[in-house]
Amino acid sequence: MGDYALLYILFAPFVGAIALIFVSNRQTMLVRGIAAGSALVSLLASLYLFFTYDHVKAGFQFVQRFEWSRQLGISLHLGVDGIGTPLVLASSILLFAGIFVSWHIKDRMKEFYIWLLILAAATIGVFMSLDLFFLFFFYEMSVIPMYLLLGMWGSHTKKYNEMTDPEGLKQRDSVGFIFNFGSNSKEYAAMKLVLFLSAFAVAALMGILLIYKYSGLNTFDILVLREQAKLMNIPVLGTTLDKIIWILIFFGFASIAPLWPLHSWSPVGHAAAPAATSMLHAGVLMKLGHFSIIRVAFEILPETTRELMPIAAVLCMFSIVYGGFVAYYAKDTKYVIGYSSSSHMGYVFLGMAALDYISLTGAVMYMFAHAMATGMLFAMAGWVYDQTHTRDIPSLGGLANRMPFISGCFVIACMASIGVPGTVNFIAEVMIIVGSWNKYPLQVIVAVVGIVLTLAYLFKMMRGLFYGPMDQKYSHAHDAVSAADRLPLMIMIAVSIGFFFFPMHLYNVVRSGVDPLIAKITRVVPVAQTGEGSGVRREASATPRTSDAPLLANNPSPLTPYSSRGSE
Repeated sequence: MGDYALLYILFAPFVGAIALIFVSNRQTMLVRGIAAGSALVSLLASLYLFFTYDHVKAGFQFVQRFEWSRQLGISLHLGVDGIGTPLVLASSILLFAGIFVSWHIKDRMKEFYIWLLILAAATIGVFMSLDLFFLFFFYEMSVIPMYLLLGMWGSHTKKYNEMTDPEGLKQRDSVGFIFNFGSNSKEYAAMKLVLFLSAFAVAALMGILLIYKYSGLNTFDILVLREQAKLMNIPVLGTTLDKIIWILIFFGFASIAPLWPLHSWSPVGHAAAPAATSMLHAGVLMKLGHFSIIRVAFEILPETTRELMPIAAVLCMFSIVYGGFVAYYAKDTKYVIGYSSSSHMGYVFLGMAALDYISLTGAVMYMFAHAMATGMLFAMAGWVYDQTHTRDIPSLGGLANRMPFISGCFVIACMASIGVPGTVNFIAEVMIIVGSWNKYPLQVIVAVVGIVLTLAYLFKMMRGLFYGPMDQKYSHAHDAVSAADRLPLMIMIAVSIGFFFFPMHLYNVVRSGVDPLIAKITRVVPVAQTGEGSGVRREASATPRTSDAPLLANNPSPLTPYSSRGSE
């Protein structure tokens, strides 16, 4: 596998999707086997990638570069650092789990798995792209599967299904009715998602094109641009070009994060999406925003990032509090989890805004940890919906008697989402809070209040679903008993708990990507690496560093046509 690990991870889902085209929907087990097999290849390669990543050497590793257009300076340039590696692993885990969560889908199963595989591959492509063109290409590729998965296999909300048209007839409930834009319909949710993400993606694209145009380097290669692009102090519209680009990049990608007030598409999308799609949506699709900001704005515009990142520190407070309060009063299980995810993404922005190596390391670890926690929650919300055909919390209750395994896993997922010791979320939250305190004490206080809110609405939902009296019309509901039904939950639980008790490799990998980035932004000499990733920080002199050569000493030129593992 070695040097080609990234290609296995990225293209295995694409190959699986292509293979499914030639299989009949009547061959149920073959369809499932191809989908699960391609996801398994990607997962195994991701595990190899994660556990063989050399955090002492750091930098971009497993690099592959294929020139696409010499004249335009575009190449399929793939590589992962300490920030991208855990997110690639999270995508592969959730894809594999999502295949089994969707094991019982009967309506056009083949087509469902094709689009699910393409969605996961697109997110993986973003996390390993070192070329701005292909980063944006994979970013936009993820929108198409989301639209189809929501519009075709999604579900309307309870409120929508109870509505009638002016003639007193039930609203139309047809998978093919793509022009149904009634509020709370799945078509409305799909279209809102596409319009929001596409509109703000245009802003991000403008920022990328401005970087390409005014860098004067005729390349989209991120590694070249971060070392040689000079975009400072170019006057434009009463300000400077670097600030305009930074604003376009930040808000263009923050919409998918989703940062308040650009968040409203996300909970609606969660509510309408099938369970596996919600898992990927909340687990990794939302992280594309944070990751793209880090990869583009932090890497290429470090000085502007230091100057303007307080914008995120202000907006993240609204994300945390607003999402928490709406989740508390929501009565739909997926709305609760959806607004919870929007709230928790505010913690990631807080860790990023503090520009401290502890807080940013915690933010990246939290992206990974949140993927596991929210993946569990959406998987079980989907199971409850499949058994009861409702997501209305007040009408449910007492399901623990019928679903002891699901209810037990739900408790663990809630503990992880809250950040209780015993799950990796706890470590990540503590690092964000500790690392952000010196710079943003008010935001940290708000973040702690957000944790209390999380406990309140998740316990409220858990009590409403699984405890108290049960309506006898749900007596037919049954627990997850087969290996296919239990496997995805057990994988995510094992990852969440396992990285709490054995966090050092995850910490060291993430730290190796964060340290040189923070050093470049704040002009702090990076931590001296040891076998355990420990070291001493020291402030640099007041004179700005003119070169980051020591950070890149072990790395050959990024323009090398082919580089093997361990190079940048």
